[in-house]
Amino acid sequence: MASKLACAGVRSAPNKSRRLLRSQQEQAPSPQQARSYNRGWGRMNYAELHCLSNFSFQRGASSALELFERAKCQGYSALAITDECTLSGIVRAWQAAKAVDLPLIIGSEMHIENGPKLVLLVENLSGYQHLCRLITLARRRAEKGSYRLLQEDFEQPLPGLLALWVAQDRDTQASLDWLRRTFDQRLWLAVHLHCGQDDARHLQQRLQLAHSLQIPAVACGDVHMHARGRRALQDTMTAIRHHVPVAEAGTRLHPNGERHLRNLDALAALYPQALLDETLAIARRCTFDLGQLRYHYPRELVPAGHDAQSWLRTLTEEGIAQRWPEGIDDKTLQQIHRELQLISELGYESYFLTVHDIVRFARSRSILCQGRGSAANSAVCFALGITEINPSLTNLLFERFLSKERNEPPDIDVDFEHERREEVLQYVFQRYGRTRAALTAVVSSYHATGAVRDVAKALGLPADQINALADCCGRWSDEAPPLERLRESGFDPDSPLLRRVLTLTQQLIGFPRHLSQHPGGFVISEYPLDTLVPVENAAMAERTIIQWDKDDLDAVGLLKVDILALGMLSAIRRCFDLLRRHRHRDLSLATIPKEDPATYAMISKADTIGVFQIESRAQMSMLPRLKPQTFYDLVIEVAIVRPGPIQGGMVHPYLRRRNNEEPTTYPSPQLKAVLERTLGIPLFQEQVMQIAMVAADYSPGEADQLRRSMAAWKRHGGLEPHQQRLRTGMLKNGYTEAFAAQIFEQIKGFGSYGFPESHAASFALLTYASCWLKCHEPAAFACALINSWPMGFYSPDQILQDARRHRLQIRPVDVQASDWECSLEPIDGQQPAIRLGLRMISGFREDDGRRIEAARQQRRFNDIADLDARAGLDARAQALLADAGALRALAGNRHQARWDVAGVHQQLGLFAGLPSPDETRVALPEPTVGEDLHADYATLGTTLGPHPLALLRAELRRRRCRSSQELLTVEHGRNVSIAGLVTGRQRPGTASGVTFVTLEDEFGNLNVVVWRDLAERQRQALVGSRLLKVDGRWEAVGEVRHLIAGRLTDLTPLLDGMVVRSRDFH
Repeated sequence: MASKLACAGVRSAPNKSRRLLRSQQEQAPSPQQARSYNRGWGRMNYAELHCLSNFSFQRGASSALELFERAKCQGYSALAITDECTLSGIVRAWQAAKAVDLPLIIGSEMHIENGPKLVLLVENLSGYQHLCRLITLARRRAEKGSYRLLQEDFEQPLPGLLALWVAQDRDTQASLDWLRRTFDQRLWLAVHLHCGQDDARHLQQRLQLAHSLQIPAVACGDVHMHARGRRALQDTMTAIRHHVPVAEAGTRLHPNGERHLRNLDALAALYPQALLDETLAIARRCTFDLGQLRYHYPRELVPAGHDAQSWLRTLTEEGIAQRWPEGIDDKTLQQIHRELQLISELGYESYFLTVHDIVRFARSRSILCQGRGSAANSAVCFALGITEINPSLTNLLFERFLSKERNEPPDIDVDFEHERREEVLQYVFQRYGRTRAALTAVVSSYHATGAVRDVAKALGLPADQINALADCCGRWSDEAPPLERLRESGFDPDSPLLRRVLTLTQQLIGFPRHLSQHPGGFVISEYPLDTLVPVENAAMAERTIIQWDKDDLDAVGLLKVDILALGMLSAIRRCFDLLRRHRHRDLSLATIPKEDPATYAMISKADTIGVFQIESRAQMSMLPRLKPQTFYDLVIEVAIVRPGPIQGGMVHPYLRRRNNEEPTTYPSPQLKAVLERTLGIPLFQEQVMQIAMVAADYSPGEADQLRRSMAAWKRHGGLEPHQQRLRTGMLKNGYTEAFAAQIFEQIKGFGSYGFPESHAASFALLTYASCWLKCHEPAAFACALINSWPMGFYSPDQILQDARRHRLQIRPVDVQASDWECSLEPIDGQQPAIRLGLRMISGFREDDGRRIEAARQQRRFNDIADLDARAGLDARAQALLADAGALRALAGNRHQARWDVAGVHQQLGLFAGLPSPDETRVALPEPTVGEDLHADYATLGTTLGPHPLALLRAELRRRRCRSSQELLTVEHGRNVSIAGLVTGRQRPGTASGVTFVTLEDEFGNLNVVVWRDLAERQRQALVGSRLLKVDGRWEAVGEVRHLIAGRLTDLTPLLDGMVVRSRDFH
């Protein structure tokens, strides 16, 4: 089409067209715009107006920072980021632009359905809001990951948006007329020249086209990467996007590597000066900056006669009366008044009212919830019922939550029961409407495994090699697989193809892959959200997400409410329900007895399977050393087994001081106040902030900036300025060079994952509650855990094995007694028995289970035919019940039950509803113990018969394997062999790279420590075994017992096909 129109025009010489274009009217900037853009603009002579970052997923091959740094080096005047129908990367682009001091132009490339391709550029705030609305419309009417933009979306005027038309052969005259009508005086023809063989002809046609339509033309690069060296990655990403190998991608690939930020000389050689000058004319008009956005929090939660300030004070005073029925102490009351004053000064009353409203809704529906994170530092949050940490009993740092100097929004995280959180999410959507409430996005990035899979597939490797390559990567690794592991898997690291795969993989790691939804971070606004940020559909039905993630919100100043899911809250609420129903005990989180010695004794023995936070093998190995005796000890225990304190080298010094193995010292009297509660060792983020303030003269705001840098340095760097600042400040105040270096190393450790003290305290409340329930009501607690599964570290099988070791009675699944969920059956004078529920049967439908439950409440079943008739079961459901042994009360053993089920099915039809005719019973052989065991694991995932290893014990003795019981008498340092079912593998993100493996035999669990070099050498046995033999050195120091692995052997064939699931965590 373009060529036809060009042919219709008068053929003009290049110099004539340049004169023609020189006469294009440039709009003079206002004085304010001129001030914004006088940073050397005259000296520079090009602004790139069409550029994709890697947020055009699998198209753009460079990050925004790479693009801006390169543009700055090349002497560009400005750079537009125009990702396709998205603004998901624009906040990062804005930050990059500020970092290199180069103006950012916000825009977006879009294809209109059955219409032209445009690049829309934002001129001012109005234009930005229109662009957000257009992207929202296009994204909301399509499935996640795609968009549909229609011509009718442009029917309303769109002031503030400039349009660059990317002409294509299929464009029609009607499309051109529509463009000129819609973007009168705001339309340019984009001219892309990429050193093709017909560049001169292409330029000529474009200039004639522009002249014939009387619209100006402008130079554009259609940039996909910052430098030519990314071309191979860009080609690979194109092949990934189209699901074809690079070798077959053909014309989908760009013909050369010219779509990068070229130097000004190269551009001057390609384009007439007038086209380059026109980029500056457009850039001068585009003065919008994200800093101009103004976000307003919703205000409708205030009843008549109040404003937000007076209503928050009223609710807080009501809360004080409930929280402190005997009267509140002066110190806490002053703290509340101080907090209310600060909240009022910063204007955050509506935010607190919203969170209070959400929590009030949850409590009205009996949904357990608890605030955590830095909000637990707040006395107002405690009075409002948002958090459960009583600030009058702790010395938390309110500035960590909210401070005038920082002047940034608070962040309140509230955990809800994981099975009922959806009710809370939908309440928020209903209360505020979908135009004003949406979930935050999470940018899913490439890790090594996903990157190597996609690259290898694009480069044409066969599927078996792709799988083997992916297996060479660590699960969450962000590095290409190491050479020794490649050799171990049979690859030749010197092969050119493999080297290419690894190079491209390393480039792709860390690139954004797609947007997914945050677990529960809500953004709520007074005005429609699409005036601030585009909104799109999430993968889940009834969910919408904004295009920015948590870091973007912080940068722009949008408030987020976190409505998170926590499985342990579901389990605790279920446990309370069971206790009310079966034990006549009415407990709540607030009324569980405090500081119970029996509970702490259980914790100190690491008897913590199934409880909250301190159930992992790493925590269990720490508990006997720390021996918590008080609630604050639990706070430390929760916080200490984290990569932050471990990598910072804080754990062992703390333990030695706690056990009086080394003296407790402080670097200075001033720091004693900061570090006294943790024996001179900084364990919490707040303490690191306070050290910076006390020892290095940081202000509170600077200390908080340090905390942010700690949290982000692994991803973005940025700690180096603090290193020098800390060192200088500490040396000036008389601290040693060694102390300054040690503090900085500890700060770097926190970058991996350090806990704020308030967060640890909130979690410790649930830890204590779950431990108390396990100690005093173990049957109800185990029953509640299984009914809440999947959650936590342990499978129902492990929880039931642990319950049997605690001498609890477990009763089998039985249609005459089992409900859908596991239940309790009373036993006089002792803990009730746990009756396994029908939910334990693999593949059994809840509807069938509920019908059995309802039918049995009327009367018990007479026989299988009666069960069939009244519960309406199909053949599949009956077969599952028979295989699971759930018909034993009606038909005896499994074999007999299968026979009887088959008989019932044959006699139904004409005889349905009649008593079953007497039939000669066929005497079938009873299943053997081994057959029952196999069937139990296949259908229920657990067994109430003998443990599998009890049946294999003779064979294991022949292999010189001891049991976990026998190991209790083995002295420290002996070499031993042991075998067990692999029930867990955990590789915490610590510097040492140790893997903890949990083995289970008939007597209990055993912790095996596998060092990194062995894990690399014997990875197949470590990752693939279900029954594992370990030869190693036994370590038993005090209560701490584990086996240091020296050799691993896979004994899975001995299980003869039995499936035992391991819960693996990284």
